[in-house]
Formats: sequence, C-alpha cells, structure tokens
Amino acid sequence: MSNKPAILILLFIVGIAAAGRADKNTRAAVRDGFILAGIDGKLVTQDSNETSQARPDRCFFKFDSDVTDGIDRLEAGTQLELLPSATLEKMLADANNRPDAGYKLWARVTKYKDENFIFPTYFLPTSQAEPTPQQEEPETAINEPNEALTVPKQILDKLKTRKIIPQEQLKGLELKHDSILVNRTGFIVKQPKPKARYDSFALDGLGRSIQQTSLQLLPCEALEQAQQRQSAEPETLRFKVAGIVTKYKGEYYLLLQRAKRVYSHENFGR
Repeated sequence: MSNKPAILILLFIVGIAAAGRADKNTRAAVRDGFILAGIDGKLVTQDSNETSQARPDRCFFKFDSDVTDGIDRLEAGTQLELLPSATLEKMLADANNRPDAGYKLWARVTKYKDENFIFPTYFLPTSQAEPTPQQEEPETAINEPNEALTVPKQILDKLKTRKIIPQEQLKGLELKHDSILVNRTGFIVKQPKPKARYDSFALDGLGRSIQQTSLQLLPCEALEQAQQRQSAEPETLRFKVAGIVTKYKGEYYLLLQRAKRVYSHENFGR
C-alpha cells in the first residue's frame, strides 16, 4: 500500500510525457527544402468568412496520400498552405474552370516556426478515370489451357481510381519562370502585423543613389534563422542573400535560400 502514491506519481509523469509526444507529433513538420515530385492532391481555397485582412486569399494543397521525407510524415488529408508564386496564380486561374480541382504538384516544402508551407513550381491538372462498366473480375489465361489468373479486386480498384491528365487541360499551362537573386545585400524590414502578411527584404544600394526595392519574404528556415540573428542585435543588420524571386498578383516575393550577415566596416551607414 505504501507504494501506491509513488506508482500514481509515476503514472502521472508518464502521462505528461506521452501527451508531450502526442502534441509534438501533431506539430511534426517535414524538413525545409523537401521536394514534392508529382504528388496528387487538391487545391483548397479558404472560405471568405475565414479570411483576415492580412491573409485575404489563403490557398492550401490537400494530399491524396501520405508524404514522408524519410523521417517525418504528412498523412493523407493533410492541408498545407500554398505560398504566393507565379505557379499558384496559374493554378487558381485553372481552378476557376474546374470546381473539383485535382492536381499533380511539383514543389518545395518550407519550414517556418515548426509549420510547413508549400512553394509550388509546376503542376498538371488531373481527373478521375472513368469507371469501367465490367463488374466481374477478368481472368487471364496462362501456360495451361484450363488454368487462369484472376486479377485481385484491390488492383482493379486502383485502376478505377487512377488519376489521368486530360490533354485539353494541358493547354495554356505555360508558366513564367521565377528568377534567381544571388549575392544581393539588404535589410530585413519588419512589417506591422496583422496588417501586413509578411516582412520584407529591402535591397541595399551600398551608397549608390538608386531607388530602393523591397520584396516580401516568404516563410522558410533561412528567414527564421536570419530573423533570430536580427532579434539578438540592437542595430539593423545587413544580409547578403540568395533566393528565388516570384510574382503573384502584381507583387514580388522572395523565398530565401541563404542569408549571411555582412559587415559594412563603417564604409556605409547602418
């Protein structure tokens, strides 16, 4: 009897640990930079009643099957937010003509504050194959005249539900190429939330009298690390960056691949 309180305490601790693991699993995210290659799913747009001023047109990709990077897994039915890009704009234009929008998607997965996002780079529209009228399981003759091979029902089911790419849907899918920004210096400019959706990157003219250009920064691991470095310093830091520049609905965005702090050595103003 004297051991009962100790056992209860042990069970309580184990329960907390299990809850912690379960909570961690619900927040599990695949690694930043993981590539999706022709993954089947659906484009999901957020209901207008759920949108905010900062995010008026959020879009998501819902996976038809499990996706794993070899360590973590995104289960079938998971929805990840699609980041603004020229590809997403084209997908939305295509989805306007197809209410039940199915797609094969090529994309890069990003990770920001333990949350995954999708930066789409290419897509193909898909639709369900027409069901075959034949209901009986076909038999295929083999070696002996009286022997037959029955096709398993699960294989027939897969054939009936396979995705096809209609030829007419391939028209008009030419995508504008995103551009690459390499070794450009600038500053991360914090934007007021929730009015602004993303912080921006202001390109630095390094003393030259040129118009300053800014790009909205898409969430990714490189951005999170740069923001952490900036938050640890009282002055504004200058970064040399590389990344992908894309355009969505008239606005320019930057997906960072690398952000390295550089020093002015007092040659230019901070």
